[in-house]
Amino acid sequence: MKITSIQAVRLNAPVRAQLTSPRRASWTETAEVANPMSRYRDVKAHRGLWLPKWELVWCRVTLEDGTIGYGQTGNGRAVAAVIDDHLAPNLIGEDVTAKERLADKLVRLTSPYGAAGLASYAVSAVDLALWDAHARLEQKPVYALAGGPAHDRLFCYATGNDVDWYQELGFRAFKLACPYGPADGLDGLRKNEEFVARTREQIGDDCELMLDCWMAFDIEYTVRLAETLRPYRLKWIEEYLPPDDHDAHVAVRQRLPWQTLATGEHWYTTYPFQWAINHRVTDIVQQDINWVGGFSTCQKIAASAGAANVSMILHAGGNTAHGQHFSFASPAVPWLECFICTPPGIPLEEGWGLPGQAVPRDGYLVPSDAPGFGLEILDDWFVPFF
Repeated sequence: MKITSIQAVRLNAPVRAQLTSPRRASWTETAEVANPMSRYRDVKAHRGLWLPKWELVWCRVTLEDGTIGYGQTGNGRAVAAVIDDHLAPNLIGEDVTAKERLADKLVRLTSPYGAAGLASYAVSAVDLALWDAHARLEQKPVYALAGGPAHDRLFCYATGNDVDWYQELGFRAFKLACPYGPADGLDGLRKNEEFVARTREQIGDDCELMLDCWMAFDIEYTVRLAETLRPYRLKWIEEYLPPDDHDAHVAVRQRLPWQTLATGEHWYTTYPFQWAINHRVTDIVQQDINWVGGFSTCQKIAASAGAANVSMILHAGGNTAHGQHFSFASPAVPWLECFICTPPGIPLEEGWGLPGQAVPRDGYLVPSDAPGFGLEILDDWFVPFF
């Protein structure tokens, strides 16, 4: 079935009525999180002070019989321009079932200006929309098109600092956002330890605890913090270094042979993952399916990871139907991350995800078995991006 249209679009979904009052504000509204800009005091207090205000971008793929598929990514008009001006014209008329050919063309098309970064976001949206359209054409869920379920259900962990609320929701594994980094000196190191120690005491010894460091550290601080936190039995620490500093990843691996390491959220295309797997610098790869190049790129990374006995846990994989379906179909994926920014007291069904998207219950999730990614979104909710 041939592709007749590919277009960047903006989703204007109906606003959900808020039925439940929150108990308190979400941690995301005020919490300081260590980050690459923490050394600059004017923007140190919150990531929202310096992150771009670019909106989400959706891609709509239309087939010759009228079947439509949708994919989603981020970073606004720059990414939408790559989709509309470059990728779309080069894929019109192609067969939507030719997945390897389409994925290969998408990456090679972006070579002149770099396949990583913003181009990778654009490729992700198009690739995901192609998978959605193909699965809807076949009247199958995407995970069935990708080989079928590899799991009965997916174990989920909660990311965020409202741990008492996540416990109430039934989660048994928790990842904290680290508040302080090198700019905070010994006082920040002490406060990080107190934060982790307090959480370990709260969740007990029968739950898993992890720490997200969001590109904030250097080699020395990573090693020092890991050694400080060793008594609290972290399952892993993640994204502790600037993503492009490969030599630093090697150094941390050498200095922390006992610590489970995870990274890859801000890596793009297959190449850095292949390098990391080959050099054994990480135990868990964590690409984002909406950023790295889509479903097809994740499949390639999963093949490399699985062959090397390296685990894969998608960044925020539980927060999108795309990540849910990929994880359900991949033996390399043991867990599903659920980033929770809705305020405590608001049921996940009310404030998390799109219609048709599965929601974790009691710490587990099974994706929708409806055609495509299962999203119940109407075409008239979308408008052209430009």
